[in-house]
Amino acid sequence: MTQFTDNDLVQIRRQLHQIPELALHEARTHELLLQIVKSFNQRYLTIRTIPELPTALLVRVQGSASQRIIGYRADIDALPVTEKTGLPYASKFSEKMHACGHDFHMTVALGILNYFSEHQPKDDLLFFFQPAEEQDYGGKRAFDHKVFTGKWCPTEFYGLHVNPELPAGAIGCRQGTLFAGTTEFDLTLHGKQGHAAFPHRANDMVVAMAAFIMQAQTIVARNIDPLKSGVVTIGNATAGTIRNVIAGTARITGTIRGLTQETILQIKQRLQAISDGIATSFNCTADLTMHQGGYLPVVNDKQLTARFIKYMKSNPAITFIPTSPAMTGEDFGFLLSKFPGTMFWLGVGTDASLHSAEFAPDEAALSAGMNAMVNFLITRMEEN
Repeated sequence: MTQFTDNDLVQIRRQLHQIPELALHEARTHELLLQIVKSFNQRYLTIRTIPELPTALLVRVQGSASQRIIGYRADIDALPVTEKTGLPYASKFSEKMHACGHDFHMTVALGILNYFSEHQPKDDLLFFFQPAEEQDYGGKRAFDHKVFTGKWCPTEFYGLHVNPELPAGAIGCRQGTLFAGTTEFDLTLHGKQGHAAFPHRANDMVVAMAAFIMQAQTIVARNIDPLKSGVVTIGNATAGTIRNVIAGTARITGTIRGLTQETILQIKQRLQAISDGIATSFNCTADLTMHQGGYLPVVNDKQLTARFIKYMKSNPAITFIPTSPAMTGEDFGFLLSKFPGTMFWLGVGTDASLHSAEFAPDEAALSAGMNAMVNFLITRMEEN
């Protein structure tokens, strides 16, 4: 296959869009990616699969005079969303959709890889098609399986995420934190069930749950520096079975978000203290579990990101837009905690939000994103 045309990118994206798969189950997606990569000129390419993470795919491009290994990551999983775009190439599978734009992420990566399969890069390039970004932290799994070692160890890492609020093809980025880190929490309160007419003979977990919810909402307001950002969201709270029975058990699930790991840890400590306090004050059991996995804050490397932003600003063919931090989570943050690198936004100009059933990004962004990154990498490889 020769170098991709704009139409090639569109057709590949539509193929990928029709076969969304959830985290760690991206078998069809893996096979299509492998089929496309095998159609490229193989002269400089080495393809690698991972037995412990079978839907992942790595491709290394041999450089002509390599002094570094530049990594590029594209996530490949989808969301449990039923598509409502009405497009002729909509998802073929109910309750599964590329509502976060990972079909765009894969297509842009394939376009970059296709270019360098025809034009040997100076440095080695490592493409990581990563499963399980939306949940189950595929980046951390790959790292824990020691995938990134030897000739497969990037000296720097790049990746993009689509942004519906930026014009199609625009590049957005910033120094420091781009995305927040996230931690999920689950709390189960155990008291004593009883008759509604005899509250003194029971231990009402609805009341305990309400106290926990109200206190949890004070953490950001009263424990976090106002100049820093944090979120505590309780997304689900359940208790009881019927109106005239006092609930002996209550369950709460939620998420913590923060722009720094320090803020996340501070919120976790306060949430644990509140949980312990509820157990004491209501004479009940409080089982609190918190799990962050690989969803660390996405913190861009200062030096590499300065180079990236300088290039994007200086290229007249690119619209660069400085962006603010976002409270969305991304497991690329874990990889950036292990390797210096940069994550950036690619504008896809649509009114529908990420993760929505109506999300229909502008396909003009595909070639714009590919060309911006190809030209950046060529420039980067000429630098020390």
